[in-house]
Amino acid sequence: MAESESGADKSEEPTDKRRRESREKGQVARSRELNTLVIMLAGVGGLLAYGGSMGDSLLKIMRANFALPREALLDDRSMGLWFMSSLQTALEALLPLFVILLVASILGPIALGGWLFSAQALQPKFSRMNPWEGLKRMFSAKALLELLKALAKFTIILLVALVVLSSDQDDLLAMAHEPLEMAILHSAQVVGWSALWMACGLILIAAVDVPFQLWDNRQKLMMTKQEVRDEYKDSEGKPEVKQRIRQMQREMAERRMMAAVPQADVVITNPTHFAVALKYDPKKGNAPVLLAKGGDFLALKIREIAQQHQVMVLESPGLARAVYHSTELDHEIPAGLYLAVAQVLAYVYQLRQFQAGKGKRPGPLPDLPIPPDLRRDE
Repeated sequence: MAESESGADKSEEPTDKRRRESREKGQVARSRELNTLVIMLAGVGGLLAYGGSMGDSLLKIMRANFALPREALLDDRSMGLWFMSSLQTALEALLPLFVILLVASILGPIALGGWLFSAQALQPKFSRMNPWEGLKRMFSAKALLELLKALAKFTIILLVALVVLSSDQDDLLAMAHEPLEMAILHSAQVVGWSALWMACGLILIAAVDVPFQLWDNRQKLMMTKQEVRDEYKDSEGKPEVKQRIRQMQREMAERRMMAAVPQADVVITNPTHFAVALKYDPKKGNAPVLLAKGGDFLALKIREIAQQHQVMVLESPGLARAVYHSTELDHEIPAGLYLAVAQVLAYVYQLRQFQAGKGKRPGPLPDLPIPPDLRRDE
């Protein structure tokens, strides 16, 4: 189906953010039929595995309670002791089955959708208390589907039960002629296998329900193109907001850069298009560091600040372009420019000595050696 102009058709795959939020709300694929199948199979398996011992324990309890000695009947406290002993024997016999059912009741729900604990799913939803909404859910397509599944489950279990009971008819009739102890063990075996076959009948229901639940959950998570665009804007930020943030970041960086210009040893210019401010600290012994750089208006601003704070400003178009294009702020200049910058710093030192009346006036700044790979013509 083509997407409508309003973008209301859910034709887009759910994003990772949509899936993550859905899990946080507890909205994952779950199959009650799969849970029932796992618990039934585990219970029947436990009954078949431990049915013999449970039958023996039942016989033990019956022998003990139907053959009470005369002293126990006349003792007021003995009844409680006999009851506790019988209860302990019963619990010991049933404990393995209870453990198996407990494990199955945990593994069944997480077999589809994985482990999930959502506090949001535990919160009360007052919208469910609306009678009108309740009626809509009762007569919805989902309610009809659940009804059909329940009827199918009942029909399948009924048919399997009839087949199993008809096949076990001879065994059931033979129990009436067996001794009590053998009849109890025989009945446990017949019940166990009958329950196993009836539980296997649920496999067909679960085989249909599991793919449907996965498909239904995926359909609920599908998104329209507009929802995808809105989510992208929310996660990445609106373009105008991002542009404003970048502008503010640039302004802050420029203010920090301009505040560092008075600390420079020299400002090298193009003379009009580029300006770079360098600082060399002989105590650290590292290469000169770029404190500020800019073009056009920023270059003019750097020169003005340098002049206001009596920082030496020299014209060297080639070196200014090379430093501007090859060095980031607060980083050392590349090794290829060491010699050229060293000559500039030496010239600045001589010029300061002259201005202080301690030396001769230096000649014009010589041509600076700039490696071909660092040269920039523009």
